[in-house]
Amino acid sequence: MVSRNGAVIVIMGVSGAGKTTIGQKLEKEINYKYLDADDFHSQSNKEKMSMGIPLTDEDRKPWLESLRDAIEEYLINKNGLILGCSALKKQYREILRSGDPDYKSEGYTTVVNFVLLDVPAEVLIARVNKRAAEGKHYMPASLLQSQLDLLKIDESEGILRVDATLSPESIVDTIKEMHPFQSCFQS
Repeated sequence: MVSRNGAVIVIMGVSGAGKTTIGQKLEKEINYKYLDADDFHSQSNKEKMSMGIPLTDEDRKPWLESLRDAIEEYLINKNGLILGCSALKKQYREILRSGDPDYKSEGYTTVVNFVLLDVPAEVLIARVNKRAAEGKHYMPASLLQSQLDLLKIDESEGILRVDATLSPESIVDTIKEMHPFQSCFQS
């Protein structure tokens, strides 16, 4: 459910799925603010990941709570938000959904919408290795498998999926045409 008065689109997926690229392109096209969840990680989380150590739920909790608070702020101010966030587990997505002041736990009726960038593992590995070789991200490819292992989707959540092997332009167009978003991006 999306409102013209403010909605949240969480572009989700594992590292290398294209969250930042898609989020930034979508921001330019629909005039919603884009936030990258990586910017909300503590320095200790970033250091842990850069050493190839997977984060625990305990490590992620303050990070997810800060993202929830950002979502709540945007919704209270009736502003649209695009959030690039891995959102790997249902419990993580529940924390993010709770940023909607009207959200009822596990009801899945909310203005916080999730779009999974679906990418085969071999494509992800190539992307993450390329990014690491270019020095563009602190997370090494060695952590990719731990993220893939954590990614769990419950079909009852209504998470939308996009083939993220398509061009970024095609992905953005696909998202804009998805049923929940058709009326909210028109001027």
